[in-house]
Amino acid sequence: MLCIDKNKCICTIVYGVKVNVHLGGVMELTEKQQQFFSYLTERMDEEGRIPSLRQAAIDLGVSHTAVAQLMNQLERKRYLEREGRYGRTVRLYSNPGENVHASRGRELPIIGQITAGLPMYAQQEWEGTVVVDATIFSGENLFCLRIKGQSMKDAGIFDGDFVVCEPRQYAENGEIVAVLIKGEEATVKRFFLYPDHIELQPANDAYPLMCYPFSELLVQGKVVGVIRGKHREFDGELLER
Repeated sequence: MLCIDKNKCICTIVYGVKVNVHLGGVMELTEKQQQFFSYLTERMDEEGRIPSLRQAAIDLGVSHTAVAQLMNQLERKRYLEREGRYGRTVRLYSNPGENVHASRGRELPIIGQITAGLPMYAQQEWEGTVVVDATIFSGENLFCLRIKGQSMKDAGIFDGDFVVCEPRQYAENGEIVAVLIKGEEATVKRFFLYPDHIELQPANDAYPLMCYPFSELLVQGKVVGVIRGKHREFDGELLER
């Protein structure tokens, strides 16, 4: 619980999103903690995200354990707050009176690669991160998947795009979802439930419908947005000459 004190002011930073709020009972930082906090703030301002423990250890010339301990110390003193399993949301609380600027970024992890066409193995590990507008993508534990193939192009999802997914294990008819097939392969398709099977429908007439028994599919998430990748169309490479 936060204690309100009109004489104390801090700033909340959610991977680049900074919102002024009031907080009382802020504990003083030691010199080492203040140096670490300043480092995190600078990296946030420069890159829009908090560095990984490994990168922070390299930058500061200390061990991973030392970085983790400093993070925990800042969290105990309420200068730092962590939340979310996938979103890696981190809030930094500045000292009273500190000048800040506002932005709206939020970092989401890219979880493996997923095929929009012929399914391919979806590795459950991060391939990187993308920064999105937190006011648009505000759900908890959101993650991104990289698209390969053109089977969903008529739905505006192209080869090389990233789809933003909300984790869930169910779907309504007509929703575009990320589905794990036979525990190994994954694809993005429209979902339709029938009495004796599930139909995965592409958004491209050149691709066939995919039908599976219930036991072979697991919904991994609902697609809630698309981040456009690099396309030849945008560079004018497909224009007729």
